[in-house]
Amino acid sequence: MYEEKRLPSKHKIVVEKRERAFITGILDVMSFDEDSIETETELGIMVIKGSSLHVNSLNLEKGELEIDGEIDSFHYEDGENRSKNLLGRIFK
Repeated sequence: MYEEKRLPSKHKIVVEKRERAFITGILDVMSFDEDSIETETELGIMVIKGSSLHVNSLNLEKGELEIDGEIDSFHYEDGENRSKNLLGRIFK
């Protein structure tokens, strides 16, 4: 019987003074603006909320993202919530 081996996640978030964050385990950055950054991580969709957010560096080969700005929250979405949010944004 075939069992899929799951590698340990390399997803980590390091936040400095709510002004800078270094994140690993990034697969893609799906959208970003000054108020939010939506990413796909090894552990699912993660949305970063704040103000004056800026992507300093992105290296998808290494799965690394560095941002700065006023960071308010990190939120993970499951597939159902993501679909609802996407429809909400379309019909806004």
